Amino acid sequence: MMKKITDKILTKVIRQRPADSFKGTYGKVALVGGSQNFGGAIIMASLAAVYSGAGLVTTVSDSTNQTSLHDWLPEAMFVDNNQFEMAEPILSAATVIVIGPGLGTDEKARTLLERTFALAKPGQVLVIDGSALTLLANSKLTLPSGPLNVLTPHQMEWQRVSGIKIADQTPEANLAVANQLNAIAVIKSHRTQVCLNNQVYENTGGTPAQATGGMGDTLAGMIGGFTAQFADKPAAVLAAVYAHSAIADQLAKKQYVVLPHQISESLPEFMHAHQAN
Repeated sequence: MMKKITDKILTKVIRQRPADSFKGTYGKVALVGGSQNFGGAIIMASLAAVYSGAGLVTTVSDSTNQTSLHDWLPEAMFVDNNQFEMAEPILSAATVIVIGPGLGTDEKARTLLERTFALAKPGQVLVIDGSALTLLANSKLTLPSGPLNVLTPHQMEWQRVSGIKIADQTPEANLAVANQLNAIAVIKSHRTQVCLNNQVYENTGGTPAQATGGMGDTLAGMIGGFTAQFADKPAAVLAAVYAHSAIADQLAKKQYVVLPHQISESLPEFMHAHQAN
C-alpha cells in the first residue's frame, strides 16, 4: 500500500529558525559533478542547495565552470576537480555529499566517483544522481556502507541500477531492490515514488511544465539542502520531493514551461510560507 506525500510533510520538516542560528547550524553540502560539457547541471544543483537553506555549499567541478557558477551563485565556494586532494577534507567534513549532476561517464568521472565513495562515512548523507547512477551500474560499483545513501534515478537509470525493466517497475519490486541496496530510492516519473523505511511514498504533485533538462539536478540539490539542515533525514527527502513539484505547480499556473532555476529561486519564499512555528 503506497502512502501519499502531501503538504503535511512540509510543516513536519521545515522549522522556524532559532535566533541563535549561524551558518554551521544548517549543514555543509559538497556537490561533485559538472564536466566541461555539462557545467549547467552542477550549477543548477548548487543553486538548489543554497536556495533551500544549506549553511555552506562547496561545488567540486571542472575549472571551466567556476566563472559561470559564481556569476549565478556567489554564495557557493569552488574547488577544481582536477585538484581533488583539495576537495578531500571538504568532502570528509560535509554533512551531505551530492554526486552526479553533469559528472559524465568517462574515466575521469569514474575516478571521481570512486574517490568520493571512499571518503563517504557514517553520519553523512550521500545523494547519488544522474551519470553517477549510470557509472554505478555499468562499473558494478558497491555503494559505500557508512552513509545514508539516497539514489535519485529517473526510470531508465533505475532500470540500470536495479535490473528492473521500466514496464516491471512496480512499487513492490522497487522497494525490494531499495531494501537490498539499503538505500532510499527516489524514482522520478510523472508521479515520483520514494522507497524508504520499507514503505513506498507517492508524490501527489508535478506538472508537464517540468519536462525540461535540469529538473533532476535541481531536485538532487534540494535533497542535499534539506537533509543538511533538518534532523529527520528520510522525512527531509520526502519534503524536498514534494516542495520541488509544489513550486512547479504554482509556477505552471502562469507559465507554459517551468525552468529548474526558477524552482530554486522560489524556495526561500515557499519555505517561509510552510515553516512550522
